[in-house]
Amino acid sequence: MRIVFATDLSDANEVAMRSRTCLECLDNIGVTEVHLVTVIPDNVSSGLPGMEMVTDRNEALRTQREIFESEGFTVETHVARGTPHRRINGFAERLRADMIVVGSRGQSPLENRLIGSTARNVARTAVRPLLVERIAKEGSTHAVVKEHLFQDVLFATDFSSNARRAFEFIPRLQGATQRATLLHVRGHEQTDDDSERTARDRLAELADELETTMGIETSTSVRSGGVVDEILAEETRVGATVTVLGTRGRSRLRRLLLGSTSESIVAQGNNNVLLVPPASTTPR
Repeated sequence: MRIVFATDLSDANEVAMRSRTCLECLDNIGVTEVHLVTVIPDNVSSGLPGMEMVTDRNEALRTQREIFESEGFTVETHVARGTPHRRINGFAERLRADMIVVGSRGQSPLENRLIGSTARNVARTAVRPLLVERIAKEGSTHAVVKEHLFQDVLFATDFSSNARRAFEFIPRLQGATQRATLLHVRGHEQTDDDSERTARDRLAELADELETTMGIETSTSVRSGGVVDEILAEETRVGATVTVLGTRGRSRLRRLLLGSTSESIVAQGNNNVLLVPPASTTPR
């Protein structure tokens, strides 16, 4: 399994890489090849100063490379110039990456962080599965919010084809996942008993499929209310370490839309989020 790990060379990113359990999770799902990518934005002047920055970034990447190599991963580093999300997604497409990993720091809109502009734009335009890993500030340092990236999966579904594609990605997490919760949220207008029974039956079928495929403990949940609020509440209730969601698809402008629900979960939540776009590749 090949991943693109986007890094801004910050202390926060390095903390995520040094988390032993995070590295174990990547190893357990079959990641063998890591491509570390850092991007110099277009607004950084070119010429000699820019060249010096490229050299500096290559030096900084060496430390992060050694972290992965010490754990047995094959690593390549890439320093690029351009618009960060475009270059990150470009590398992922060109390398046929199985997943992109980006870090997200902070929650408060007063910090103007939320998911962060680069991570948000990667999510909006990605054609490869994207893992948004939460990193929190603790005093003067940083720490990952959920160390076991894929241990407890929460899969939220509206039973669409996009959700199905995300569901089909979950078995690729085998080896790191111990439990899964399958969730459907009924809108305020869906109050009849028949719709609830139908939802529970469909979730039960998915649970049987996942238990057969992965041999893990699986439960189901049907909640009613605002979709975003209920997904966030379920994350807390079941102690999920990652929330898996399908994204919406291409617009006429040839741009992937993250979708209001997915975007809100990524921006407002405190959990790791795995987004699977319609154009994600099949396992090799």
